[in-house]
Amino acid sequence: MAEIFRRRFDWNLLHTFSVIVEERSITGAANRLLLRQPSVSNALKRLEDQIGARLIDRDRGRFEVTEQGLALYQECQEICGAIGRLSDVMQDSGAQLSGHLHLWLASHVVFPPLDEALFDFNRAHPQVSYEINVATSVHVVSQVLSQQASFGICLVHEQHPRLHYRRLYREHFGFFCGPTHHLFGRTDLTLADLRNEPFVSFSTDQLSGALAPVAVLRAREGMKGKVIATSPHLEEVRRLINAGLGIGPLPIHVVQNALERGMLWRLPPYDAPPAIDIYLVTNPRMSLSRAERFFVANLISRLDAAPGGFFVYP
Repeated sequence: MAEIFRRRFDWNLLHTFSVIVEERSITGAANRLLLRQPSVSNALKRLEDQIGARLIDRDRGRFEVTEQGLALYQECQEICGAIGRLSDVMQDSGAQLSGHLHLWLASHVVFPPLDEALFDFNRAHPQVSYEINVATSVHVVSQVLSQQASFGICLVHEQHPRLHYRRLYREHFGFFCGPTHHLFGRTDLTLADLRNEPFVSFSTDQLSGALAPVAVLRAREGMKGKVIATSPHLEEVRRLINAGLGIGPLPIHVVQNALERGMLWRLPPYDAPPAIDIYLVTNPRMSLSRAERFFVANLISRLDAAPGGFFVYP
């Protein structure tokens, strides 16, 4: 029965369904796919008939993906991602290594071994091309899970059972203020002096987020100042701090140059600052090209040479 289903199934319907979910409308999907609206509606009905389940509940002014629809959409992400990667996998033949590396990184990844691995790999295999995207850690994981990315590097709060995680490095977060802030330049401060200060931070600075250690420290020390602004990107959090909107957390090793130039000022705690681990995220179900396999192996070999198998930054 399953074999008959596979032979008769129209796999193009999965792509159409994915676009409908992402656009959250039949009209939007039709515009994106350059199709007429009745064609897209018919494709959805055909898919629901073949699957034997209602995938989207829609009525006038209402659009809701059902539980079965959400489950199918997650599978569609993997299927469509795998199909999109076929051209890269098919370039594996030949003596000269070629192909394409698609990397997704969190916004604050500053990791010299990664830069060194890219330099060495490009020098040894000049035919390989690269694409790097920056996104939130949650989105990076989503891209690896859906096989849209060769691998990802990001913060991890909860590990997905379908993915593999290898710790790359541990960074430490300090609290900082900008040159116009009234605490800038003071060396007599304690955590108590920060308790009522307006705060800027990352969107994940929550007890249930990837920056939970920072949130735990703020809660433990009673830092109840108003959170005046947030962003998922390090560059924008640093901009808010530099602009004097409030104090906020940043990775210490990432902003060292800014400290030396007098663009930021380090605040307490000076001892035992919150530690955050950054991971290399890969998908064991994904068929990597030779270029991807060789690059990941190159990067991991650098980890194996580090004490404990990962790097630690101040």
